Amino acid sequence: MRRVWDDAVRTLGGAPDAGDLMERYAEPHRTYHNTFHVVSVVRDSSALADAFAFTVEERAVLALAACAHDVIYEGAPGEDERASAVWARERLAGLEEPHIARVESLVLATITHSSDDPLAHVLLDADLAILGSEPGHYDRYSLAVRQEYSRYDDASWRAGRSKVLETLLDREALFVTEPARQLWDAAARANLARELQSLA
Repeated sequence: MRRVWDDAVRTLGGAPDAGDLMERYAEPHRTYHNTFHVVSVVRDSSALADAFAFTVEERAVLALAACAHDVIYEGAPGEDERASAVWARERLAGLEEPHIARVESLVLATITHSSDDPLAHVLLDADLAILGSEPGHYDRYSLAVRQEYSRYDDASWRAGRSKVLETLLDREALFVTEPARQLWDAAARANLARELQSLA
């Protein structure tokens, strides 16, 4: 991940300074939003980007946003993403403002998982790729997310998680890009439905 970060910063004309990037993702309270997750998002967003005519600079911006999107994680939806965007802006202070602003906007797009930016479409699809993983991997993901929200009792967790799963299943399209739909949509819907049934 540090190599990806450093290479992307150099591509955009800056001097790499990843700061505490690696240490953040290794924090002990992270059971899902950790190094493995962010490396997966970096990998999957790069693979999806191959289907689009992004410039070298755009791919570098995408890589930086993928690296930074969960760098601050305290289990506070919305606040975590905004804090991660601030972290990214501070770390990228040596780049031209348009590049910084676009990385920041991509990180912020993960709050609502909606955006008009094609780069965000790829990032958001990569962030949800875990939903379309094989069942055993998906089950480990759902358990890890439950552990991150262990402050909630079982009844509250089941109610909240069920609402999230129902909202996802009600979407006409879980993924924005066509490559992501082909790769993950069917498996994701099966996984989500299976977890929802287990919470009933």
